[in-house]
Amino acid sequence: MDPVRNPYAPGAGQRPPELAGRDEQLAAFDVVLERVVRGRPERSLVLTGLRGVGKTVLLNALRGQAVRRGWGTGKLEARPDQSLRRPLSSAVHQAVRELGHPEPDHVLGVVRSFAERQAGPDAKLRERWSPGIDVPAVRGRADSGDVEIDLVELMTDVGGLAADLGKGAAVFLDEMQDLGPDDVSALCAACHEVSQTGLPVIVVGAGLPHLPAVLSASKSYSERLFSYQRIDRLSRAEADRALSAPAAEEDATYDEDALAAMYAATGGYPYFIQAYGKTVWDLAPRSPITRSDVAVAAPEAEAELAVGFFGSRYERATPGERDYLRAMADAAPPDSEDPVGSVATADVAGVLGKKPQSLSPARDSLLKKGLIYSGERGRIAFTVPHFGRYLRGQAG
Repeated sequence: MDPVRNPYAPGAGQRPPELAGRDEQLAAFDVVLERVVRGRPERSLVLTGLRGVGKTVLLNALRGQAVRRGWGTGKLEARPDQSLRRPLSSAVHQAVRELGHPEPDHVLGVVRSFAERQAGPDAKLRERWSPGIDVPAVRGRADSGDVEIDLVELMTDVGGLAADLGKGAAVFLDEMQDLGPDDVSALCAACHEVSQTGLPVIVVGAGLPHLPAVLSASKSYSERLFSYQRIDRLSRAEADRALSAPAAEEDATYDEDALAAMYAATGGYPYFIQAYGKTVWDLAPRSPITRSDVAVAAPEAEAELAVGFFGSRYERATPGERDYLRAMADAAPPDSEDPVGSVATADVAGVLGKKPQSLSPARDSLLKKGLIYSGERGRIAFTVPHFGRYLRGQAG
């Protein structure tokens, strides 16, 4: 098979040639966009799921829908060591520019005041935000220093600007679980305020499975504030389409046994499908691609995943954290089909021969790094599907 014509895209956040299995979410978001512009009550949206299920890809696709409808949009990625002010200011600045309002100066000044409040009045020049906004900051608006008050004022003004044009504005926020507690609270309060006033502004967030719990811990009403959509692995039919449709565009096919073998190997996880698809295509001698071709390519695909998908995450852990991760893998039942290896924290401590309390620092650090999550009290799981299987296959 010609590698130049290889249609698969296993890059991080890279849109696959066939966005299979997400038609429902795309159609529902079209309804949200239309309802918001018409002043109908609608909630902001939160996508949750494991690593590798395509949350970022879907987030980008939803943003594309908003752009095509003339909305102003901006995107940012939350980081555990970074305040929300500057990256959100950049995202909102972009949204204002996309709206194309003939008189945006006041709102741009509010964006600037919101961002500059982080540095403080005595900050050095290098600590100040340089947004490319020529208008001066608007004093007394979004600059109180209380991020909750300031964000409500910022979103309210952006919503008013969008409403003037009969359009909407949307902020797309990836890795939402990494927001700090104050920023989570502020974001919830801002979404609550704009929804109550009917302003055409929404937030579309994406994060790990425990994100709803993070939001609920901040504001009890967050359960009613957002529409939660769990993004999961693809069904067999959807996975087949993700493989077959791009191949057909290049005049190639898979036989039925090959598709079955691909689903067994990838578990229907979109990132794995793209990774396997790329390797199988490069190594298959001709079309149609067969089960034998999948078997030949599997070791190379697994080796690629071991380095780029699993290994890169494992390397981020300290030696003590790696011991904890391996213990999680060993604590799972050997015949378990659970892709995230959910186990009790007490069982992990038992494998290591230590008291659970002594392992809290390692566990908490892994939670902050996004390598594990806690879906329920006393239990933890990997954020990466089949990470336990990878760890059990490693020597030492």
